[in-house]
Amino acid sequence: TKGLPGLPRYLTTFKRNSSVQKGLPYYYYHGRAGIVFNPNRNAPGVEKTKILGKRQLRKRIPVRIEHVRKSRCAESFLRRVKENDQKKRDAGLQGKSIVCKRVPQGPQGDDVKVLAPLPIAENYF
Repeated sequence: TKGLPGLPRYLTTFKRNSSVQKGLPYYYYHGRAGIVFNPNRNAPGVEKTKILGKRQLRKRIPVRIEHVRKSRCAESFLRRVKENDQKKRDAGLQGKSIVCKRVPQGPQGDDVKVLAPLPIAENYF
């Protein structure tokens, strides 16, 4: 658990590792997503768009492989696409048509309360 990472770290998974300080990107780029433009053995080149005033600059930085991890932002989308394709195939075999659009979640309770102003109680002394 201590010391430098083992061999599987360099071969398969991409996660942040603080036991290696070489090849750390500048702190502005920590946790940012980018595109690998130059895959190398030790330090892939990563391209990131940086906003500077009104301009967008494409910055290319070398980052050691220990400090890179694969993005997981599209996993739920790809899983939903596969599920929808399966639903469409099943519906096609049954001769039905289905709607695969996402529907916003409705109210939680069974009873719906209507909010209305209270009547004015006239008190004349």
